[in-house]
Amino acid sequence: MSKKGKVLVAMSGGIDSTVSAVMLHEQGYEVVGITMKTWDYATSGGTKKETGCCSLDSINDARQVAVDLGFSHFIIDIREEFGDFVINNFVDEYMAGRTPNPCVLCNTHIKWEALLKRADMMDCEFIATGHYAQLRNEAGRNIISKGLDNNKDQSYVLWGVSQRCLGRTVFPVGKFHKPAIKQMARDMGYIELANKSESYEICFVPDNDYRGFLKRRIPELEKKVDGGDFVDTQGKVVGKHEGYPFYTIGQRRGLGMAFGKPMFVTAINPDTNTVTLGEEEELDRNGMWVGKLNLQKYETISEPMEAITKVRYKHDGEQSIISQIDGRIKVEFATKVSAIAPGQSAVFYEGNDMIGGGIIFSNFDIK
Repeated sequence: MSKKGKVLVAMSGGIDSTVSAVMLHEQGYEVVGITMKTWDYATSGGTKKETGCCSLDSINDARQVAVDLGFSHFIIDIREEFGDFVINNFVDEYMAGRTPNPCVLCNTHIKWEALLKRADMMDCEFIATGHYAQLRNEAGRNIISKGLDNNKDQSYVLWGVSQRCLGRTVFPVGKFHKPAIKQMARDMGYIELANKSESYEICFVPDNDYRGFLKRRIPELEKKVDGGDFVDTQGKVVGKHEGYPFYTIGQRRGLGMAFGKPMFVTAINPDTNTVTLGEEEELDRNGMWVGKLNLQKYETISEPMEAITKVRYKHDGEQSIISQIDGRIKVEFATKVSAIAPGQSAVFYEGNDMIGGGIIFSNFDIK
């Protein structure tokens, strides 16, 4: 038994999880690798070759690292669990006129819980992933902060991980910049891995065609929603669309019509199958409500406080005042924010520390 302890490492076959496993092995931990099969793209009716963390190549890459270093590696099939929750939620959210964030749900409800369950079965004290984030315990709270590499920071997608799970989590690459991790991989002899392109697609929609995915999941979808109205912000009909689930807040391209000026999706109403279009400034809002909260740095927010709030993964964040009211958080931005999409995640920061996050319920203008 290692003096450092036993750690279960989630290995996707990518560079970050590979270097994480090697680093922990070299630091003296007893490493056990695990690769989770979450999705089989062929079952969705897609035609593109399976890529990413669920592909056979990625699984083999992860296993090879374990063979090279002499630690155990296991593959677990969680497709049924993943599909029941993440896939159904993805479809349901689009059908409700919202824009889902499946990676957050997968981390929150599937991957960490699956890892913790297997860690207990294998007597592992810790679990580790290749996320670019940092973690510490302070005053009894497990607090995530941004990864050192701001360009690769992944704290946004971790807002939903529970305190129980974080108490046993390690993020080995969080204190490094991506170029340093690539160089480590080369130094370890994994040159091809260091040069491997990264995938930013949703794992179960590897062709990025979420419309096609929805159509395959709901065969009668087009008949049900085709021919709804495009309306302007005054409610005037300006055209016909292909179905409200096929549009997202802030969308400009792919509307299928020319309006003589740039027009953007500003609202979606599933009850009437209408999609509202407006000019770019009509996307701006300075307030929103956020629900389904998970707070990390503080157990509760008892008084209004300043925070930097991100409304999407690549959003830099805006200065705001957040107030917790009846189980939700009211966000008041100092400057208007464009394209706040219900269904997406809102994440609150105090400096580099994550306060917590939740799901955007609605947006509004504070007069």
